[in-house]
Amino acid sequence: MFELIYPVDPAPLLPLPNSEKPGLRPVAGDEMLPVVEENGLVIGQTPRKLVHSGVKLLHPVVHLHIINRSAELFLQRRSMSKELLPGKWDTAVGGHVGYGELLEVALYREAYEELSFSAFNPIYLRTYLWESSKEKELVNVFAAVGDFRIGVANEEVSECRYWTMEEIVSSLGKGVFTPNFEHEFSMFKETLLSLL
Repeated sequence: MFELIYPVDPAPLLPLPNSEKPGLRPVAGDEMLPVVEENGLVIGQTPRKLVHSGVKLLHPVVHLHIINRSAELFLQRRSMSKELLPGKWDTAVGGHVGYGELLEVALYREAYEELSFSAFNPIYLRTYLWESSKEKELVNVFAAVGDFRIGVANEEVSECRYWTMEEIVSSLGKGVFTPNFEHEFSMFKETLLSLL
């Protein structure tokens, strides 16, 4: 499985200061995220608020696809209060890895925060690079297989339910899903089905 490689001493704050920007001074309570190279080497840390600001510091995230024995995929609808892509349907679980956190720990934390879901055995699928106009992420993708009963809505998730593969395919390209979900679905659909 892919892992992050943290330095012995705390990594420097990024972005580094220059003549135009005097430097970063995080305030107490800022959630710090690791800044990484594509191989998982942690080369810095930065406040979460910067990673969606267009600075495009590569940072790790975790995604969990939940598929039941009927080949239905569990999706969440992003809350309208979300900064990015509010109201779009997305992967069951997705979130940032905190500085110093292991990928699997982040996965369980995010699953519990978003869906109160913790009784699963994650299957690592792949790590890949995702870049949008606002951010650059190192996405670590996992799957969970089983007939789970999940039905939570909170400040991050406005709605959630299982979708058939046919429902998903017929809604692709119509603005229903996040672009990242559509990309992942095309990449992992057959892999997810092979886990059944």
